[in-house]
Parts: sequence; C-alpha cells; structure tokens
Amino acid sequence: MYSFPMIQKLQARADHPPRPAGWTGIRETLSEAVNDLPPRTLLWQTFLLIALLLTLALVAWSQIFRHFEDPVRARDLAQMATSVVNLTRTALINADVERRTELLIDLAALEGIRIYPAEPSDELLPLPDSRAMRLLTEEIRRQLGAHTRFASRWKTLDGFWISFRLHPEDKEDFWVMLPSERLQQTEAIEWLTWGGGALLVALLGAYLIVSRISVPLRNLARSARVVGSGRTPPHLPETGPQEIAAVAKAFNQMAGDLARTDADRALILAGVSHDLRTPLARLRLGVEMSGAPETEVAAMVADVEEMDRIIGQFLDFGRGEPQEPMEALDLAGLVRDLVEPYRLRGIDIRTDLPGKLVLPARSLSLRRGLANLIDNAIRYAGENHPIDIKVNSAEGEATIEVADRGPGIPESEIERMRHPFTRLENARSNTKGAGLGLAIVERIIRSHNGRLDLGRRLGGGLLAILHLPLEKRRLGTRMRGPEQDDATA
Repeated sequence: MYSFPMIQKLQARADHPPRPAGWTGIRETLSEAVNDLPPRTLLWQTFLLIALLLTLALVAWSQIFRHFEDPVRARDLAQMATSVVNLTRTALINADVERRTELLIDLAALEGIRIYPAEPSDELLPLPDSRAMRLLTEEIRRQLGAHTRFASRWKTLDGFWISFRLHPEDKEDFWVMLPSERLQQTEAIEWLTWGGGALLVALLGAYLIVSRISVPLRNLARSARVVGSGRTPPHLPETGPQEIAAVAKAFNQMAGDLARTDADRALILAGVSHDLRTPLARLRLGVEMSGAPETEVAAMVADVEEMDRIIGQFLDFGRGEPQEPMEALDLAGLVRDLVEPYRLRGIDIRTDLPGKLVLPARSLSLRRGLANLIDNAIRYAGENHPIDIKVNSAEGEATIEVADRGPGIPESEIERMRHPFTRLENARSNTKGAGLGLAIVERIIRSHNGRLDLGRRLGGGLLAILHLPLEKRRLGTRMRGPEQDDATA
C-alpha cells in the first residue's frame, strides 16, 4: 500500500515528467525559459536574442583586441615617454645654468612638458591599477631604471608623472609630466565606435529578417481566429520565403475547403428542413382532426411542435454567420417587442429596461438569439416560474441578463454547453432538444464582437449575460480566451 505522501510524489512526477538527458533536455529548458520571459512575441524574443548574441560577440572581440593590443601599445607609449624623459634629461644637463629656467618655460609652453624637483613632502596620487597601465609602467621602468616612480597627480596638477634622475648616481629625483592626451587610446576608441555602428546595422538587419517571419505568422494567427469564429478569412498572400508561402497556400486551401463544406451543410440542412416541415404540417392537421381524446391530441401536437422547433434550430444553425448588416438598434425597444408575445401566452416575464439604449447590431439575428435564451429558460424552468430580463450599460458595453429558476448548469460544464449538439442530461434530463440553442446564441453574439457569459444564479437557476459593444468594432478584434490573445502578442 502506498502512503498518501508517496501518492502525491507519484502524481507530481506524472504531472511533470522528467526531461530528456543531455543536449535535448538543456535545449528544452532554455527554450521554456526564453518563452516565459517578456516580451512574448516571436519578433521581439528573436530580435533580443540576436541582439544579445551580437553584443556578446562585440564584447568578446573587444576584449580579444585589447588583450593583444595592450602590450604593443604599452611598448609604443613607453618608448615615447622614455624618449621624452631622455631628451629632457639631456637638455637639462647640456644647458647653461642661467638658461635652464628659460628651457623649462619653453618645454611647458611648447610641448606641455613640466619638470619639477621631487621632494619628500610631495602629495602624490597613484596611477589606476589596470592591465594596460601595469604593462606601460613596467616597460618604462625597465628602460629608465628600477628607481622610476609614477603618479597621476603631483600636488594639484593632473597628468602622467614620471620620476627621473639627471645621473644614475644622483639621489635627487625630478618629476616630468606628460600631457594626458598623449596616452589616450584614440585607435581603440575609433575601433569601438565603428564596432558599435556595425552592431546597430546588424541589429537593424536582424529586425528586418525576423519581421519577415513574424508578420506572416501574425496574419496566419489572425486568419485562424476568423476560421475559429465560423467566418471565412481573407485570402493570405502566398509570397515570401518558400516555407511561409507553403504554409499560407495550405491555409488558404483549408479555408476554402471549410467554406465549401459550410455552404454544402447549409444547403443540405435547408433542403432537409423544408422537406420535413411539409409532412409535419400535414401530420399535425391529421392529428387535430383525428377525433382522438383531447389529452392525446395535445401530447401529439406538442411533439410535432417540438420537432418543428428542432428543425428551426437546425435551420438557424445551418445559416452560419449572419449576413444582415449592422444598424443602429434600440436594444430596450427590441426586448419590449420580443417579450410581449410571451406575456400574451401567460408566461411571467419581468423586465428591467432603460428608456432607450441604442447600439450597432443586427436586429433579426439578435432577436433570434434572445428568443433562444427565453425559450431555454421556459423549457427548463417551466412556465410557472418567472423569468427576469435586465438591460443595462456600463464601461462601453451593453448587457442583457436572462435569469431563470431552472436546475442551472454546473460550472465544470459551462464551456462544453457552448458547443453544438451538446445537452446536459444529468441536470435537465426531462427536456427535449437538439442541443443547439446556446451554440446559436454563442455564434450570434460573437458575430457582434460580444460575448456570452453563463453562470449560476443566486438562489438557484441559470444566469445568461450577453455583452454587446456600444460602438462598432472591427470584425474579429475581440476574441474570447487568453490563448488567443497570446497568439497575437
């Protein structure tokens, strides 16, 4: 017997199977990690990955360049600094004592070279501790002697300071300052500038390359959502790379086949329904004139009416997407006109309507959808229970609530009940029907760029809410489900 913790561990392993070993497992892990990071679109994920790779490559090449360039440049700069020091020492040694001050002034004014005697109380700031600077100072010390010192500031003067002696046997040091401009790595800066420009050009090219893939994929996803909503998508351009063109061609062929299949289905349903309704009418007339007991006649007439209603639902479902144009419609007035015949039949329908609420809609198809909701409420809740209908508007949309006191629908079954030919036998086993009522309502409300919400009513029963936009929206811009939103992100 397994203990409860052991069962939990087995279930966890079943829910999260181990990854394949080796490179395949590493690749899957990296792929999932990248997919979980924002942004979620293929365009920006691929672009950022390429940008990261190019940046890392540029950084790596710059480090390689510096690694091999620093020793060469250190030798050149050390040779230049050593030459300046040697020439300055020679000039001071050979100059007359009276003219040394004039010489020092000329060196500072013309060459930017300053010379000062070193003192024990000098305030010095050491050079930065970097690889390039260490190579430079080691090379200069090798040529001038081990006694050579360096500083980046002498008292309050910034520069590249080097100590030297007039004679190797002297104990007195002098400081010579070289201008910082002579030590700047102009070539490296130019190289980095050109490298940055090349990086920008490469990133622009990467963006253009990735966009050639992401744009057709976005168009394909948009057309797939149109197909999923029961409409015929526009023809996709079969251009671009061979693989993208082949996918677009296959999708166009599939969409065409689906459109022809829907047209054939609508034609078959219309023909069959027409052929069935004529004998049903004769059957009802024969039943009413048969002279059978009234209760039997009423039961048979009810069965005939139920068959006629099911045929009507088949016709509604077979019509597909409504072809009626959108027009300004008073939603409150439509509900008033729709419920009046039901009230004349003695059905208790309570309404909570505004004075007037105008929105773009298809009058006939929206009336058909509301009638299906009311018929479902009557069928499942019975004619003895009141039906509540409320129309309201808020946050840019209008809502129509239809509430009954029937058995309702469990939350786990709500999504399944939106599909055609689906019935909830356990909750409503005493009812008849083809299971098309909610599917028809779903299709009609989706053609209005709205949505249908189903839930349990407080106190028992079903609460159906139709959400309709108050302003006309582009077809297909509002879809239901987070997975559809991710496909376009």
